[in-house]
Amino acid sequence: MYIARKHLSRRTVLRGMGASIALPLLDAMNPAATAWAQTPAGATPPRFAFVGFPHGAVMDRWSPAQAGADYVMSPILEPLAPFREHLTIVSGLRNRPAETPEPHGHVEMTWLSCVTPWEFGVIHPEAGVTADQFIARHIGAETRLPSLELTTSQNGARLAWRTPKQPLPQEGNPRAVFYKLFGQGDTEEERAAILAETGSILDRVQGQASRLQAGLGVSDRVVVSDYLDSVREIERRVEMASSQDNSALEIPDAPVGRPNDLTEHFRIMFDLMALAFQADLTRVITFSMDREASMRTYTNLGISEAFHPLSHHGNNPQKLDRLAQIQRYHTEVFTPFVERLATTPEAECTVLDHSTILFGSNMSNSDRHNNDPLPSAILGHARGNIRGGQHLSYPQDTRFSDLLVTLFDRNDIPVESIGDSGGALSEV
Repeated sequence: MYIARKHLSRRTVLRGMGASIALPLLDAMNPAATAWAQTPAGATPPRFAFVGFPHGAVMDRWSPAQAGADYVMSPILEPLAPFREHLTIVSGLRNRPAETPEPHGHVEMTWLSCVTPWEFGVIHPEAGVTADQFIARHIGAETRLPSLELTTSQNGARLAWRTPKQPLPQEGNPRAVFYKLFGQGDTEEERAAILAETGSILDRVQGQASRLQAGLGVSDRVVVSDYLDSVREIERRVEMASSQDNSALEIPDAPVGRPNDLTEHFRIMFDLMALAFQADLTRVITFSMDREASMRTYTNLGISEAFHPLSHHGNNPQKLDRLAQIQRYHTEVFTPFVERLATTPEAECTVLDHSTILFGSNMSNSDRHNNDPLPSAILGHARGNIRGGQHLSYPQDTRFSDLLVTLFDRNDIPVESIGDSGGALSEV
């Protein structure tokens, strides 16, 4: 076993003019100067991602026909098949407080709170705070960013609520996210100005990175090198996206840095999320893949009809096929994020083993705008506290809020209830 020549703080960063790059977990950061491979999973930080998509799912193509461990993977979730052991599909859940004749606003506002929004009569000071923000209250102070709210929607979404009356804006510009994670300066404008003058973030910290690596063990040098290569690749792609938007804007007034190619937009955002987890810049991320009532067209799939009108399928077989195609595409672009976490070592396991990712929607049948049963899937083992590898089919009307409480419980977050919850789901 190699003993590192020096001990590094877990909060060690590489600094340069206008740049600050946190490092992934290294053997040299172990207080006892022994390999992280001997560190118990419980000593690693919990991480949460809430990845939501609009307009529900074609449920008979989302939910497997069989319950238990021997289920056949459904068409929409099939891209996640390589990570079956990390996957828990939860069926039969209902979010009753989200039900309303005016659904789309409610759907975004109530997925992670499970209460009627305040403007419709809720007055309790905690009613409407979302699960991600309850978690951030307990573990957010341990990272530079208490939580991170992202989207690929042009017009934003409202999934994360710090208070019943204060939604958190979700950033959709990869360049802005990159600055937030790695740039210095008191404001986004200052960070942009600094980096415009100084160029590549990695170029600014290269000297310190070389000196640091000279004092690390062989395995740590490999980890740091691979990590910095990943940062470099994302930086390159962000710059390419910015150049593309400067030269030929296909969408009027699109912000500089937002890729015109939808798949690349998803990939960059998910890669930034993975880096944020790996470097422990934040432990709580909320990501909207699109907003409710979206008019996005998926021409990359050969579908010219806008998403929202298509979601009103009227049980038309052809429309259902196209809608399920979009929903499977969402799973396809989400899967590389799961893969990256699953292949990033941490302690004796991987970042995915220590994570809890909720992938789903607060709508079921988009033609009916109902919230029962919701498409819900969990990725990750929550540091060994979520079993994975199963499809849990609960009786109809089981509370979705109980799933949120379960995620709290499995990660030792001291929040005993949310919304209309009644307790944890013991089978998860």
